[in-house]
Amino acid sequence: MTATITETRAVGPGLWASLRANPGIAVGVWWNVALLVASVAALPFDQRSILGLNPWIKPIKFEISVIIFLLTVGLMLDGLGRLGGWRRSRLWLGWGFGVAMIVENSIIALQSARGVRSHMNFTTVHDAILFAIMGLFIALNSALAVWLLALWCVTRTGLPRVVVWGVRLGLFLLLVASAEGARIVMNGAHTVGAPDGLAGLPFLNWSRGHGDLRIAHFFALHGLQLFPLAGLLLARTRAAEALQLTLLVLFATIYTAFVAWMFATAMRGLPMV
Repeated sequence: MTATITETRAVGPGLWASLRANPGIAVGVWWNVALLVASVAALPFDQRSILGLNPWIKPIKFEISVIIFLLTVGLMLDGLGRLGGWRRSRLWLGWGFGVAMIVENSIIALQSARGVRSHMNFTTVHDAILFAIMGLFIALNSALAVWLLALWCVTRTGLPRVVVWGVRLGLFLLLVASAEGARIVMNGAHTVGAPDGLAGLPFLNWSRGHGDLRIAHFFALHGLQLFPLAGLLLARTRAAEALQLTLLVLFATIYTAFVAWMFATAMRGLPMV
């Protein structure tokens, strides 16, 4: 048990060392930090509105989310290489994730600066091309997530099994979230049963009167952080490994069922809140 706890505490070199070890991730993080600073600075001086919100609210949400995503992926790449494996693959993955998120959020910020929607905007050829580019890089991001999941499924990392399975389950739910994102595009709007832009929650803008597919999408995306974190916490307990794994799978099953229920409810046009 002592060895397990010691091993768990040495999961990775930490966030700063992770950025130094993954230059692609580092570039993506700092680019989005710069975008976030610019978006926050522009917020109080812009009186325009996109779907009922200040144009800079959406970039801020995406920039915060992407920074968290890239830092999480950086730690996963470090964990994957704890025993020295997959050096070239980790380098390619880091640059792939970093570039994909730079392109995605740069276009969102550009469209907000222009005062127009970034997602599902086919108003002009220019808008449609930008949205298509975003879709291409999100598809790339999903393909990279599949690659990362495959490596975590075949690689011996030296980490406790409950941590490894937390990472695997988190990446799997990330792919589910990607499929939900594709369903939003197929729907042509975030809202079901009404057009986008009606009354929503402050900042998040989730619909208060109709179904909103963004809610399930949000919770599915952040299983990427919750499941590995649950694995780390369970690995620090004195419970037997079999019990740790059982509790992790139980938590992941309940959480995924909750996401599925939110998605089904939104598809029926019913609000969550």
